[in-house]
Amino acid sequence: MKLPKTPSLRLDGKRAMVTGAGRGIGLGCAVALAEAGAHVVLAARTEAEVEDAAAALRKAGLLATHEVIDVTDTQATRAAIHAHAPLDIFVSNAGGAQHEPFLEVTEEAFDAITRLNIRGAFFAAQAAAQVMAKAGTGGSIITISSQMGHVGGIRRSVYAATKHAMEGMTKAAAIDLGPHNIRINTLCPTFIETPMTRPFFENAGFAEWVLSNIRLGRVGQVEDVMGAVVFLASDAARFMTGSALMVDGGWTAG
Repeated sequence: MKLPKTPSLRLDGKRAMVTGAGRGIGLGCAVALAEAGAHVVLAARTEAEVEDAAAALRKAGLLATHEVIDVTDTQATRAAIHAHAPLDIFVSNAGGAQHEPFLEVTEEAFDAITRLNIRGAFFAAQAAAQVMAKAGTGGSIITISSQMGHVGGIRRSVYAATKHAMEGMTKAAAIDLGPHNIRINTLCPTFIETPMTRPFFENAGFAEWVLSNIRLGRVGQVEDVMGAVVFLASDAARFMTGSALMVDGGWTAG
């Protein structure tokens, strides 16, 4: 009897780029991909932060370089992504939020968040797909979405709108990119404890709301996302595209 062989989770010889990689989830994704064997380009808009992050990876014996990218500058982002060709893996993580009650959202806040979370993410992923299509070797694009791309949340009307848009973009892009053997999926975390989110949990009411919806009874950690991004980047997910991988502790289970 010939037994099937499990596809590898290793990424040796692959080239990856992660946006928003200076800290938090983006840094975790970069570390995970590098530990799996990929050469990772850490990209972020704060030069000192992303330079330090890449240096820390190299000190740990991992393959890493850095690039300063502000994804809201689509022309510069496209040029930077093309300059790092070829790419096998692209993680679109750069994003932001400005949480306000629906009745108080301003046009300025709406435009700032949609410009980053939709427009910036869209054209960054497009540039990565162009690089992969030109190389003709396929690839994996992973957009860091959110559980809020599948549900709603308190004071999160704009953020939820952008993440729902990201889910739709990913499904439609998967249809266009399939003939190029380029896979595109979303990774949807719940609230993950990072330097940016940690102050939120000092609000007892907010912390109670979050924990009451996470069925595993704890806030997510960056490490909880790291295995998932390696899975989506690797051959282990080679038949997945246009899909959403929930890493939400059961929030969207109901």
